[in-house]
Amino acid sequence: MAKEPEKRGGKREGKSKSKDILKKKKFVPKGPPKKQAPKSKGPSDEIRLNKYIANSGMCSRREADLYISTGQVQVNGQVVTEMGHKVKLTDEVKFDGRRISPEKKEYILLNKPKGFDTSTKEETLHKSAVGLVANASKYKLVPVGRLQRNTTGLLLFTNDHDMQKKLTDTGLMIRKIYQVSLDKNLKFEDFQKIEEGPTVEGKKVRIDAVSYVENAPKSEIGVQLSSNRNNIVRKIFEGLGYDVIKLDRVSYAGLTKKDLPRGHWRHLTKQEVINLGMM
Repeated sequence: MAKEPEKRGGKREGKSKSKDILKKKKFVPKGPPKKQAPKSKGPSDEIRLNKYIANSGMCSRREADLYISTGQVQVNGQVVTEMGHKVKLTDEVKFDGRRISPEKKEYILLNKPKGFDTSTKEETLHKSAVGLVANASKYKLVPVGRLQRNTTGLLLFTNDHDMQKKLTDTGLMIRKIYQVSLDKNLKFEDFQKIEEGPTVEGKKVRIDAVSYVENAPKSEIGVQLSSNRNNIVRKIFEGLGYDVIKLDRVSYAGLTKKDLPRGHWRHLTKQEVINLGMM
């Protein structure tokens, strides 16, 4: 009977201590646990390196593992030997020293109309020739070189970075033919200056051929050259005191406008791609 009051007293003392602790800690009741957002089950933007190599058409996955293990594959400039390494499609992957891509290589030839530049900025695509070939491929295509807004004619697009770099290399002589319409007849002495190779901005320009267009006024000129300098044809004639009314690129690297109306595009044939690769 003596122990019963102690139990009651003990309970009261315990409650008092609990209240003191709650006051000191300024206890705030927790709400219900937050629900975590479900993880996306969509496809990952990363793929295994051996699959990336195989999809690029270089070899099988098993063979790719051998190349990886022997240090012949680089990712963003670093040698990767780890099996199962994953990469993004935006990574730069080199296989045996050559950059590769799992995308199918595509080559589109456009007969560019006047009024379109070669900008690749999203906000200006409605004014860019890039927008004219938007439906030509599911891959992102970029122009090879440039054509000024008021210049018409052949413009090549591709997602083949190596080919683009090769064709725009200043050391590679890519033949281009332009038809030029001037504001006045080209004097014969100026014709000779162009034929001999004019000097533009302190540098001599090599001209492969120049001619008056047959059965046309002397203001219609054909020029063949291999320079990669931007807007060089206009600068040649403007430097001699002529205004260029129209400038049309009628041939590029052996490709022509045959059966390709203004504003239209077409895929290159396999043979045409082979010919470009041999340059």
